Amino acid sequence: MTTKNTIVERVADFLKRYPPFQFLAEESLLKIAGQVSVLYYEKNKSIFKEREKNHGMFYVVKDGAVRLYRTQDSEPKIVDICDEGDLFGLRPLITKEDYELSASANEESILYGIPIDLFLPIALEHRDVSNFLIASFASNVSDPYSLEESGKLFTEYSVERNSEIFDLQKARYSKNILTCTSDTTIKIAALKMEHRGVGSIVVTQDDRPLGIITNRDLRDKIATGKFPISDEVTSIMSAPVRCFQKDLSVAQAQLIMLKNDINHLCITEDGTPDSKLLGLLSEHDLVVSFANNPVVLLKEVKLAKRTKRLREVRLKVAQLLKKYLDQNLPLSQILNILNEINYAIAVRAIELALTKMETPPPCKFAWLALGSQGRKEQLLYTDQDNAIVFENVVEEDYERTQAYFINLARLVTRAMHKIGYAYCPADMMASNPRWCQSLSEWQKQFSVWILEPSPESQLLSAIFFDYSYVYGDTQLVTNLSDSILQKLDRNTNFYRVIAKDAIRSPSPLGFFRQFLVEESGDHKDFFDIKARGLMPLIDAARVLSLQHKLRNINNTAGRFERLAEVEDNNKEIYESCSYAFKALLKFRTRQGILHDDSGRFIELSTLSKAEKLKLKRCFKSIHDIQELLTLRYQLK
Repeated sequence: MTTKNTIVERVADFLKRYPPFQFLAEESLLKIAGQVSVLYYEKNKSIFKEREKNHGMFYVVKDGAVRLYRTQDSEPKIVDICDEGDLFGLRPLITKEDYELSASANEESILYGIPIDLFLPIALEHRDVSNFLIASFASNVSDPYSLEESGKLFTEYSVERNSEIFDLQKARYSKNILTCTSDTTIKIAALKMEHRGVGSIVVTQDDRPLGIITNRDLRDKIATGKFPISDEVTSIMSAPVRCFQKDLSVAQAQLIMLKNDINHLCITEDGTPDSKLLGLLSEHDLVVSFANNPVVLLKEVKLAKRTKRLREVRLKVAQLLKKYLDQNLPLSQILNILNEINYAIAVRAIELALTKMETPPPCKFAWLALGSQGRKEQLLYTDQDNAIVFENVVEEDYERTQAYFINLARLVTRAMHKIGYAYCPADMMASNPRWCQSLSEWQKQFSVWILEPSPESQLLSAIFFDYSYVYGDTQLVTNLSDSILQKLDRNTNFYRVIAKDAIRSPSPLGFFRQFLVEESGDHKDFFDIKARGLMPLIDAARVLSLQHKLRNINNTAGRFERLAEVEDNNKEIYESCSYAFKALLKFRTRQGILHDDSGRFIELSTLSKAEKLKLKRCFKSIHDIQELLTLRYQLK
């Protein structure tokens, strides 16, 4: 009878819950688990330092959390916080080099050390594992807390770069290739291309590629008169052709084309021109592969002529969101990418609505996004919150001017509704005359909210103080912001009023560290992650940002990160709040996709122990920031 090693099995059971170990067979997992080093670190204990010789292993967080940081100007700058199941210290595995970052226990932690010599051969045998590790290492982490879940597939890069250059899916190529022999005339080759409706033809000999002719060759070499069309194709073909084997990835194909300034790749049996031609991969094929690429989607938005087309793009955005969550792209980047597209959709909806108006706008105006869209935190389908501010006009023209913009807003909000953004139940939309006003009227409105705070103004402050510019005249928005900041100096008690709002929902955990759930209603016994988790952080970030007069930072996580810079003594609290907010928002988004709803109410019984622990860890930040607000604004 074989005796089982329970410790090894427990390690294997833990590892298989997380990538890339989840891709491994049980035999490989047990082999790794049998060689794992179980390491204990007290809080703040160093694991490794920058430029320290590698330990011959990389690490997985079993319990606790680890902070990664680099030293800048003699000060530690946090790069990442690794949580349960996260990998770190991958540099020795991928490049066999020493560590570039420092790592230390953020709290009491248990780590698994995975021997590199044991793991590397196994990783190379499994494509999913090696792809995961390569893409992880290709990440370029630069901002504090930019990774909610480190050791995952992607990190910080801009929307412009986000053409998924590290996408490791296989490139799809055409097997139905148009070919001709070397003695074919250019005219015959061009006629074949026209008949087939393609932009290239491969010149072959014995099924091997000799060269390629494209539309560009015909334009540059024939249309200019450099060569007569009676010449043979060999006189203008590009040779030798670039070739590759059939299993190349989209990333590889894109890099080869960029490096060699070409638009086509020949796929051959052995990846050289000396073997049989199997297919042709064009730049167009890559674009098709990137159907849900943000750059492609942005182009689709700009070219859209109808609302229906924008709705199709919005549906693709939902697919993109799910894909990015599955790939564990950091939430900060998901927000950046998706909000660029969401804003582009809103802009295009406004542009299309303007074409339907009988006359151009009577004066300058600006369209504002409010609430979650204004904070650029809108991921799941939510309702619309928007407003219009227009240029001051003489009194006799005010009613007519306002009517024009209300009609415009109705067209826009109707289009947005068709695209997939529900009407606001409270009618906080630009089509409501109350939220479609001149600059001076808006200034008066904010003045009342600030100087004469009331229960209604507290409610509206949570929406209207998070506005951001979408379309129109930017100076109007700047003038409005200037006016608000000036008014805040005249009533500092306003901070205390809205700070009370930020602590109205207590810590999400009860006395015995149990989740506080809804006690009645349709969601009895469910946990409200929006009201108890996200809103306390959103409200706290808002009041503190207003106090410090932070401009052009509406995103909650971004506000906390900026606050960490201006209040060094509270840096740790603010950074932890930024991390907690992004983790909670990602969790809510995952739940919303899983259950096809808003993700707001969570059935706790469906969560794993690890998920509950992660949530509880985030709630400590809520308690800390509420304590800070209570002391600062003397709320008790």
